[in-house]
Amino acid sequence: MSQKLQQKLAERAAQNTLRTLKTTTGLVDFCSNDYLGLARSERLRALIQQEEEHYRHLPLGATGSRLLSGNHSLFEELEDTIASYHQGEAALLFNSGYTANVGLLSALPQRGDTVFYDEASHASMKDGLRLSYAKTYSFRHNSVEDLRQKLKHATGQVYVVVESVYSMDGDQAPLRELAQLCNAQGATLIVDEAHAVGLYGEKGEGLTVALGLQEQVFAQVITCGKAMGCHGAAVVGPRVLRDFLINYSRAFIYTTGLPTHALVALKCAYTLLPELKPERERVQQLATRLYLKLNKLSGIRCTPENSMILSVFPQQPQQLKALAAALQQDGFDVRPVLPPTVPAGTERLRVIVHAYNTEDEIDGLVQALAKGT
Repeated sequence: MSQKLQQKLAERAAQNTLRTLKTTTGLVDFCSNDYLGLARSERLRALIQQEEEHYRHLPLGATGSRLLSGNHSLFEELEDTIASYHQGEAALLFNSGYTANVGLLSALPQRGDTVFYDEASHASMKDGLRLSYAKTYSFRHNSVEDLRQKLKHATGQVYVVVESVYSMDGDQAPLRELAQLCNAQGATLIVDEAHAVGLYGEKGEGLTVALGLQEQVFAQVITCGKAMGCHGAAVVGPRVLRDFLINYSRAFIYTTGLPTHALVALKCAYTLLPELKPERERVQQLATRLYLKLNKLSGIRCTPENSMILSVFPQQPQQLKALAAALQQDGFDVRPVLPPTVPAGTERLRVIVHAYNTEDEIDGLVQALAKGT
């Protein structure tokens, strides 16, 4: 068996797509999802330590699944906060964004239903749909017209599944047009807000709320391990959806609940989130600066505009790993994104801008890329 596994790894190595774990210290962060700096916030750390004193009566761990020994008042309190914050009726916590997508999409669509998902959707969404009994079809990335044509052949209850901000491409879904189409066709719209929470909306509620579409989106998936700097995720929607998932979502039923520390951290992050408007503006300003400067370089194409997630496409994609290594040698933590994470032919450097980056760091990265290409 080990020989077969080694053969599969050798295939990846031959394709120059072998993944390995690495640690980086002392590099300028253009890689992590800590958009607002909450994961490194001393203010958040102090608030968590202070708030934990109020919950010393709770066990460190949940001690079991929430349907058995693992539920307590802090779960319920936090879910009410999350639902209210994202302007939904109810929320249900999951242990990660991956688990939330798998738990929702494997349970909600039924046999005979039809699900259409954007081809650029996150792997967790596709994995959840593979576990469902519904018929599933992709549509071209951000193509409302392609979706419109495919909806004509749908049967049963119809679902449309998208990300509000796409994790690899950094572009936004045309949520207004999608909501309008779903409303006209009687389809149910589900939006993964993983890379929009904290960054869009007056209080960082996400793109759905920022566009005023919360009444037209059946379920929002709120991931807390990115801009919120914590861990866990929640599905926000009608109360009947929460009740349904408690009864039918295997990813919720058959797992131990989040530990108390994670819940306290989330509660504190939601306390700080409304105050981070300057950080939201700052990250957008820096991202625009980087976008404009990179697109002035010869041999470089950078997309999209107005996003904190930038894809950098050099003229020689086969040199991506070497280019990323050179950037890290120069002190900048930038990673290549290779197949199968992205389709063959779309390999890129994925550059993420944060509120704690500086203009000098932005300019230094541009200079290092110019030297490397």
